[in-house]
Amino acid sequence: MENPKETFEEFKNSFNYGSRSDLNFKFLKNLSDEDASRFFQELLWKMGDVLNDGDFSRVLEHIYQTQVKAYAGAGKFRYEDSPFTPLRAPLSQLRLGLMTSSGHFVDGNDPKPFGVENMSQKEAEARIDDFLKVEPQLSVIPMNTPEEKLRVRHGGYDVRGSIADPNVNFPLSRLRELQAEGRIGELASEAYSFVGAASQLRLLNHTGPEWVKKLQENKMDALLLVPV
Repeated sequence: MENPKETFEEFKNSFNYGSRSDLNFKFLKNLSDEDASRFFQELLWKMGDVLNDGDFSRVLEHIYQTQVKAYAGAGKFRYEDSPFTPLRAPLSQLRLGLMTSSGHFVDGNDPKPFGVENMSQKEAEARIDDFLKVEPQLSVIPMNTPEEKLRVRHGGYDVRGSIADPNVNFPLSRLRELQAEGRIGELASEAYSFVGAASQLRLLNHTGPEWVKKLQENKMDALLLVPV
C-alpha cells in the first residue's frame, strides 16, 4: 500500500502549482525546509499576538519579508546593456502608453488561450506549463475602458487582488488621474496587456519586435511597463 504521508518538503512545494496551489504562497518552494519551518513557526507566534492586540500588520510584514528573502538573488535573464533611453522632455509634455504582463483584457474580447473560450483562472494555473511554451497574445485595451469592463486571467500569479482593484497591476484609473492633474501630457489611445508566463525566447526574438512596430504606429513618446 502506498504511503499516504506527506513530507514537509512536499507540503511547502504544494503551494506552487501543486495540490494546494495558492500562488500567494508559491514562494515557499524557494525556501529551504529549515527556513520554511521557521516561517510557519513565527507566523503562528505573530498570529497569537494578533489575538491579544488585534494588530495584524506584523503578520503581513512577516509574509512580505519572507517573500523578499525567497525571491532574492540573481535572475535568470541578465543583460549587460539596455535599449532604454532617457526621456527627451518632462513627462508632462509626453504621450505615454501602458503595457503590462498581468493578463488583462476587455470583457467581450477574450484572447481565448489555446482556443479555449472563458478559460477559468483555475484552468490557467493548471496549464501553466503550456503557457510557458507558446508566444504571448497581446490584448489591446482602449485607454478609456471602465474598470468594471476589465477582466484578468493569468496562470502565474493569484489574480484575486487584481480583480478587487485592477490598478494594482493595470493602473488605467491612476494614469487618467495623473493626466487630469497635468502630470502626464497625454495618454495613448490604447493600452496593452499579455500573460507574462510565456515563452521568453519567442517574446524576445519574434513577438516583441512585432509589438514594437505597433507601439511606434501609436506614436508614443514613452511606455510604462508593469511586470508581474
